[in-house]
Amino acid sequence: MKNKILVTGGAGYIGSHTVRYLCDKGYDVIVVDNLIYGHKEAVDARALFIQADLADKRALDQIFDTYDIDAVVHFAAFAYVGESVVEPEKYYFNNVVGTLHLLKSMKEHHVNKIVFSSTCATYGKPQYLPIDEKHPQNPINPYGQTKLIIEKIFESYHQAYGLKYIALRYFNAAGAQSDMSLGESHHPETHLIPLVLKTIRAEHPVLKVFGTDYDTPDGTCIRDYIHVEDLASAHYLALTKFDEYVGCINLGTGKGCSIKEIINAAEEISAQKCKVEYVDKRPGDPSILIADNKKAQHILGWTPQYKNIKDIIRTAWDWECHKKY
Repeated sequence: MKNKILVTGGAGYIGSHTVRYLCDKGYDVIVVDNLIYGHKEAVDARALFIQADLADKRALDQIFDTYDIDAVVHFAAFAYVGESVVEPEKYYFNNVVGTLHLLKSMKEHHVNKIVFSSTCATYGKPQYLPIDEKHPQNPINPYGQTKLIIEKIFESYHQAYGLKYIALRYFNAAGAQSDMSLGESHHPETHLIPLVLKTIRAEHPVLKVFGTDYDTPDGTCIRDYIHVEDLASAHYLALTKFDEYVGCINLGTGKGCSIKEIINAAEEISAQKCKVEYVDKRPGDPSILIADNKKAQHILGWTPQYKNIKDIIRTAWDWECHKKY
């Protein structure tokens, strides 16, 4: 049985953690990343790294010609929501056209299994909570639109060509490898937990909190934070389920934390204060986003191991204090 896995975007945050997890499970992993946002230092030494872009169909074909690939885990995408609003063309070309190149190479080389990094951003503003996979999908930004388009492409390829796919819709990825070897390093950083920690460490001038009058207990937004190692384990499990399931699955803890709760937990863990500036709401930010993860439990046999937000933040804090890239 073949066990070579191609991981696109494997030098990125979630991708690098998943590569590590797959290597630990005995897979031969080939990482393709253009390093625009990824970090080569984050790629596990046991994996084969190839610097290439999904826009380069010839490079993709060479990889599939050379290696006997069994399945693909597809992370490669631009993922800055704000930038996608300002530069939608960049996002549609990179995310959608790049995925079509990948699928064409897969089809031509008879590789028909793919796990896809999707997002809860495909749902848009929640109509009910917690959000399950049957919730209407109405993304409110081009980034979410690209992910939804790709899901629809997979559905069409499944019906027409027999593509086996599992699209994992993440909620808020957070945390770092427990041994501090891998963590979250974006430039620019837009995610809440690393921004809180960077502000505490005076690497960021002030944390801006957008809105304090949401319909939540403390007035700040509530989100479902899931540890990156739990995300990695879900990708591994998805690779084992193609004969049982094709479709989309939410990944979240089913619990939410407010921005103020995140700040308070980070201050407690670091024993330092975070400088905060409260500003106006951003248009389109929902008050609460929480996942219904029953399908992940049932289909994948997956249960998040990090269930306490303080445990998640502690791994992120340790990384921030000892980060290597």
